[in-house]
Amino acid sequence: MASKTVEDVLFPGIGVRVERVSDSSDTLVVEAVSTGRPGLCPDCRKRARRVHSSYQRALDERPLGSRRVVVRLRVRRYFCDRRSCSRRTFVEQIAGLTERHRRSSTGLTGWLQSIAVELGGRPAARLCRRLRVAAGRTRLLRLLTAPPVQDRAPRVLGVDEFAFRKGCTYGTVLVDVEAGRVVDVLPDRTSETFAAWLTEHPGAEIICRDRATAYTKAVREAAPNALEVADRWHLLQNVSAAVEKTCHQHRDCLRKPAEQETVPPVPEPVPMELPVPELPGTQIIERTRHRHKDVHRLVEKGWTVSAIARRLNLDRKTVRRFRDTDLDQLLASARDRRPNGVLEPFKAYLNARFTETQGQVSGTRLFLEVRERGYRGSRQVVRKHLAALRAGTAEPVRADIPSPRKITSWIMRPRETLTESQDKRLLEVRLACPDITRACDLARAFADLVRHRRGYLLLEWIRQAEQDAPKPMRGFAGSLRQDLDAVTAGLTLPWSSGVVEGHVNRVKTLKRAMYGRASFELLRARCGRSRISPGLSSRNSPAPGADGGYLTDGLVGLSVGFLGRLFGR
Repeated sequence: MASKTVEDVLFPGIGVRVERVSDSSDTLVVEAVSTGRPGLCPDCRKRARRVHSSYQRALDERPLGSRRVVVRLRVRRYFCDRRSCSRRTFVEQIAGLTERHRRSSTGLTGWLQSIAVELGGRPAARLCRRLRVAAGRTRLLRLLTAPPVQDRAPRVLGVDEFAFRKGCTYGTVLVDVEAGRVVDVLPDRTSETFAAWLTEHPGAEIICRDRATAYTKAVREAAPNALEVADRWHLLQNVSAAVEKTCHQHRDCLRKPAEQETVPPVPEPVPMELPVPELPGTQIIERTRHRHKDVHRLVEKGWTVSAIARRLNLDRKTVRRFRDTDLDQLLASARDRRPNGVLEPFKAYLNARFTETQGQVSGTRLFLEVRERGYRGSRQVVRKHLAALRAGTAEPVRADIPSPRKITSWIMRPRETLTESQDKRLLEVRLACPDITRACDLARAFADLVRHRRGYLLLEWIRQAEQDAPKPMRGFAGSLRQDLDAVTAGLTLPWSSGVVEGHVNRVKTLKRAMYGRASFELLRARCGRSRISPGLSSRNSPAPGADGGYLTDGLVGLSVGFLGRLFGR
């Protein structure tokens, strides 16, 4: 077996000769000389024939253990003999080791770039100090440049939005679905910007998207021949929202059977007439009243939904809900959204004790009694409920009915995953309300179409939903008919926006890690290099590559003392 030289260990495949290795307490200095062929002129690309001079340049290298590594490399300056070239002399560059205007090796530059991609500016600088690498945040950020975007778009393009500031400003991320990498990041989510990008980068045959109308408009304008594929997860989310809205609208159907059930009385209750209960003036209820009043005031003046949304800083769907829904139903929904809290199971007992004692019971006494029965909340909550009973503003004890969101979760989950008690509660809900039963059957049928990709049955499902379904389900079916081709493709083809959603989560992580100080260009550079990240393992590369990984593990196996004795320190 042939023995390796030090050059093979330190600089494999690179035209340099190591002359000396010396070390101090914290720095390892490697002196080397270039031995490669004469270089090419960077302007005219003619190979040089005459040496002008030589000089020594210092390159920072990746650290070895706890020592900083410095390579003192002697390179040659050449004449350019082509008369038509404006350059007279130039310095040779050693492939895999040096670059123009850099004082770090190619390998260290790859390290710093990878660290900057993963951590950004200040966090990356802190890590570099721990690694014994001299690199400040500005130097690290200068290494971050967005990778060039190809002239043609990928065959399968995924598009989705992300928030710079939720509810205010948004951007767009474009992903190559087949390769799983970010193609480009756009500064907004308007159809004009996306259409301009598609015009400049033709070639997309399949475009995976959510149900956003802006992207649909852009595809129809700039890429009319591309096949749009609606994301299956968003379709399930839309039908889930329609089911939940149906459950909200039919809460009274569930409340009546529950209120008719007899509740076992508390022993020896003394009847007492309490003040008429009023709806408590909580913050969410007051906000609902004011919002309903403002929306209807502007509607009476003839304002459009979009204008009202801009004026009140609300979403258009919220404006439509307040415009088309009665105030009593909105207040009931707001009341249902209030958390039950740990006191809810004990309110019946507290109300009975209050009635029994004619209101002459202290909050401390009631707190001790309910604590013996399993209450784990604070004393102040019990006192507030007692004060509401005395003022006549306490809520009546709610019937034990499931929330619309819980009912929706039972409906949308596969039946085999439900427990016996959940299946029983869902059966009670179905028996109490025929509209919820119909919504449940349609939702489960649609989920079956999505999970098994039976797009050929979509039109039949839409016809059934438009005939006798509740209003929210009919609205969902109508939206599917308007986007029929994309939805059918989503329920037929294997493509989806799953990889796009993964990159959206990555964008959120990067954005939050930079604490809002970064510009859009920095975010675009870090997002665009999400797959161009060699990491910190380039030391294991056996040969020079794109990341300059020429320092192999063999260097770690050689002690500094051995290198010093070898070169006569």
